[in-house]
Amino acid sequence: MMRAALCAIAGAAALSVGASVAEERASAEIVTEIARATKTAAGRPITLPQGPLEVVASIYTLAPGARLPEHKHPFQRYAYVLQGELMVQQADSGSRVYRAGEFVIESVDRWHFGATVGDVPVKLLVIDQSPPGVETTVNRPSQP
Repeated sequence: MMRAALCAIAGAAALSVGASVAEERASAEIVTEIARATKTAAGRPITLPQGPLEVVASIYTLAPGARLPEHKHPFQRYAYVLQGELMVQQADSGSRVYRAGEFVIESVDRWHFGATVGDVPVKLLVIDQSPPGVETTVNRPSQP
């Protein structure tokens, strides 16, 4: 009888430990949505090319005082600001400053440039979605 009671207690303890392990697993995964959008920074719908896509993730680091040349992206590009502040100026509209923790849904086929703001380097996680092997950034040709 004593042995049966001990087995029942051990079984209950095992179930209790199993339940707390399951709770730990569930609480170990925290999802924080940082962006949800259907439009790019220029207000256009987000679209992807048809057919096979290549996804490339890169870390970009821009020194304080850096200004990128005016350029455009023929395909969708996303950036997450890991550090610093980045000002993005659209050629045909306004500008916006993106800060650490913000998500950028870049404009497609629209001229723009970016520049760092302040004394801290800007670090970006950049994700491109494009047909395999194509250029994802086109610099604006020099104008005479």
